[in-house]
Amino acid sequence: MSSAFLKVVSGAREGLNISLSATEPLIIGRKRGDLILDDPLVSGAHAQIIPRDDGFVLQDLGSTNGTMVEGRLIREVVLRPGAEISIGQSRLVLFVGAEEEPAPPDRASLEIAWLLDEELVELRGSTDRTRSPNDVIDQDLRLPPGLQAVVEVVAGADVGKVFRFTRGNVTIGRKTGEVPLSDTEVSRRHAVIEVFGREMIFLRDLGSTNGTYHNGRRISVAGVRAGDTIGVGKSVLKLQVAR
Repeated sequence: MSSAFLKVVSGAREGLNISLSATEPLIIGRKRGDLILDDPLVSGAHAQIIPRDDGFVLQDLGSTNGTMVEGRLIREVVLRPGAEISIGQSRLVLFVGAEEEPAPPDRASLEIAWLLDEELVELRGSTDRTRSPNDVIDQDLRLPPGLQAVVEVVAGADVGKVFRFTRGNVTIGRKTGEVPLSDTEVSRRHAVIEVFGREMIFLRDLGSTNGTYHNGRRISVAGVRAGDTIGVGKSVLKLQVAR
């Protein structure tokens, strides 16, 4: 089982990371347990997360006010990476380390895939015969025609902020880039979102200190879709693409 941890994204202990054991359960409660939440809506022993060979299971321990996952009241559920757990006034997200790093996509081929016919003619007919497709990628990517995309910060210091894409490569960083965040755990150049088309959007980590997470799973590069979450530092962002 890959390494995993819970991140408290809102509530009294916001920003706290709790490592999950591969062998021992994690008990969450107001009076006893491994994670204590000082909240009158949390029961003494409220819920527990149990490790299994294929992942983690969340069990409610007969709490008074219940345990919710993705907005639904549960008694027991298998948690997927990126699952959002609500206990009392706290929200927690499951993050899972990468088991296998995927190979980066062929960025040159992807960009050329959405270029208009006349643009390809201009590219092929360039007077600079030594120019290669990779030279195109080194420049700023233009947003594909008709595509509208935004990322909204749904947890963290910048919660509620919305950043609209005006170009095809959008950098996430600490107070820099197209998505500037005030989160001190975000690297200066943390990650980049590259848009080649509606079904060809990629998230890449830029060698960040604390890693980049896609739907709760740590990645080096991953394909992303509308509604997916991006975890950087103590912040969680959600991608939205207009249809």
